[in-house]
Amino acid sequence: MPPSSSLQDPEQLAQHVLAAIRRSGAAGITSQQLAIQLGFKDKGHRYLIFDAIDRLLDDGRIETGRKGRYTAVGRRDTLEGTIDIIASGAGYVRVEGHTEDLYVHNRNVGTALHGDRVLVKQTGGRGMRAEGKVLQVLKRRRTEFVGTIHRHDGRLVLVADDQRVQRPFQIPLHASMNAQDGDKAIVALGEWKDARELPRGEVLRVLGRAGEHHVEMHAILAEYGLPLEFPESVQLASEQIADGVTPEEIAKRRDVRAIPTITIDPHDAKDLDDALSLRRLENGHWEVGIHIADVSHYVVPRSVIDMEAANRATSVYLVDRVVPMLPEKLSNDLCSLHPHTDKLSFSAIFELDEQARIKGEWFGRTVMRSQHRFAYEQAQAIIDGGEGPFQQEVLTLHQLAQVLRRDRIANGALEIGGNEVKFKLDEKGRPIGVYQKVMGPANWLIEEFMLLANKRVAAWVNKQKKGGVPPFVYRVHDLPDPDKVEQLRALAKSFGHTLVTKKDEDLPHAINRLLQDVRGREEENIIKQVAIRSMAKAIYSTENIGHYGLAFEHYTHFTSPIRRYPDLMVHRAMAHYLAGGRHLDREALEISCSHSSRMEKQAADAERASIRYKQAEYLLAHLGQSFEGIISGLTNWGIYVELRENKCEGMIGLRELPGDVFRFDQERYQVVGHRTGRRFKLGDELTVTIKAVDMDRRTVDMALAEEGGPVTTSGKFMRRPSPAKASSKGSRGKAQSRKKGKR
Repeated sequence: MPPSSSLQDPEQLAQHVLAAIRRSGAAGITSQQLAIQLGFKDKGHRYLIFDAIDRLLDDGRIETGRKGRYTAVGRRDTLEGTIDIIASGAGYVRVEGHTEDLYVHNRNVGTALHGDRVLVKQTGGRGMRAEGKVLQVLKRRRTEFVGTIHRHDGRLVLVADDQRVQRPFQIPLHASMNAQDGDKAIVALGEWKDARELPRGEVLRVLGRAGEHHVEMHAILAEYGLPLEFPESVQLASEQIADGVTPEEIAKRRDVRAIPTITIDPHDAKDLDDALSLRRLENGHWEVGIHIADVSHYVVPRSVIDMEAANRATSVYLVDRVVPMLPEKLSNDLCSLHPHTDKLSFSAIFELDEQARIKGEWFGRTVMRSQHRFAYEQAQAIIDGGEGPFQQEVLTLHQLAQVLRRDRIANGALEIGGNEVKFKLDEKGRPIGVYQKVMGPANWLIEEFMLLANKRVAAWVNKQKKGGVPPFVYRVHDLPDPDKVEQLRALAKSFGHTLVTKKDEDLPHAINRLLQDVRGREEENIIKQVAIRSMAKAIYSTENIGHYGLAFEHYTHFTSPIRRYPDLMVHRAMAHYLAGGRHLDREALEISCSHSSRMEKQAADAERASIRYKQAEYLLAHLGQSFEGIISGLTNWGIYVELRENKCEGMIGLRELPGDVFRFDQERYQVVGHRTGRRFKLGDELTVTIKAVDMDRRTVDMALAEEGGPVTTSGKFMRRPSPAKASSKGSRGKAQSRKKGKR
């Protein structure tokens, strides 16, 4: 078996070989032992090991010992790892095989930047904390940075938007591309070896004036390594694609155009990737069709469009725009399931009884036609008792979805839903209001049938046992972090609630009971958010460990191929296996899964950054005003507070807390005053004043409001609540979902 592509990369393999040699200690390790340990079972590939050894010998990082064994050069206190820079400028180095990170004071970070691979020397430490000093940067995580140009003492510098990049970049005039003071720009890091000097940068692109809405949104995309536009070759290729609904293609597919079919989406959505059909069968059962845009028909593997989509891996949803995975010709036209138009689809069709039990299922390619497009609000109006087109279909689908939802929760699925933070923007993109978009039964209707399709597609693959279960793309979700569950338990107790479990299997039910108890209370959202934080992150993988949060043994993503590349991979795999194809290459699928998981995180980080920017911009107009808020996070450096009315978040530095010296107690997860014993805990209500806003960093500094000061509520000023009222708990809500199918 060939090694994975990550081990075929010479530098990556050299790092793995060096780590293995370091682990062998003074005894050393042979090349054969290295090959076995790193999974090079095929002797024909072992030349890669020898190449890596030669590379390390040439660099002087290893040496040949007795009996052909290799040992690492240098002292035992020298380690390799990845450095994470925090807001103070200090860092923590994560070392493979070590349970604790190595703390690096900001004066010892050297030329390392956040995410770099570094060589670090262990220097002892204080108490139980191990400390170190960066000796060398082995590999840069990134070499391009986004920030604002400033003129300082006759020189141009760029201050990065990323708070973890502490040093400004010095920009020589000949490398400035005529960037002016106050411009947003992308710079490439030049050679930087002396930490006493500023790193040098070369401007690659001037985005425009800092503070302008579109410029800032482009800056956020660039900061997270996300594309600003499609390459011309991709655009040209997409324009040449013809509509695939031809008589020849229709003849190959199951024709479901005559069955009543609807779509339900946000009112402003353009990429309609799923539709539902419903009809009564002669035996009294219901046939529910879940029809998904057949992107795989139009996007050919290894074409320029496919490679661009694979690289992007996901669409990105910022506060005011969608950055699509596919060009508009595909995402909003050919693949989008617009009403009254024949469309190619990949369908999961189920026969359900009145209790939504599956009596039969079918998967395959179809041609469909939506008869009506609903916005969520329109479908919700029918569910609430109103009248409208396809009223009976909507109500029947709603009833079946309620049964599916009830059974899923009874089976242990976590009922943790989040509301999205939305902004009212003026014509220049400036926020003039902040509100929450609340999920309701119409959203759940769509969600339940998408979950059903995702679950049953994955289960179907697992039934194909010939030669073992074929390699496939799963959406998996691991067990929660026990320490974070204990934090949730303690938080619930502080509000007078309990999280009682007798065994691990009881935890989902216990969390659901807790969420039921707090429903409608002021502490509901803060407890819901801490429950979400306790969970592992769902990822894509070829290893099916199940989905803990949904309580599904088998789960995948099948329902959004317009905006998620793993769904396109699933469509291709399903078509392949339905046609009786051989097992796909597991390692190739796993590489794509890992990349898609990374890009999903980057997209989510960019989405949150755009929300933080607009929240900061909104509060910039409220400097000096006081608001009621609730403690949403605690760290070594500050207390994060979310404002009750507008869901904006800021921080009170621990040094800014008056009357005492405050420290963060990690074990009890609270901030405590050294002399007074005053405590701040998650969920505590505070009245805070907006002290400062840094738009470059997208941060808001807050301070405890003075007693008797005015408090802003619902846009009006009022007196600060009495101490008795101030002890009541507030609410919290953050964007946790995007359109549909985030799980």
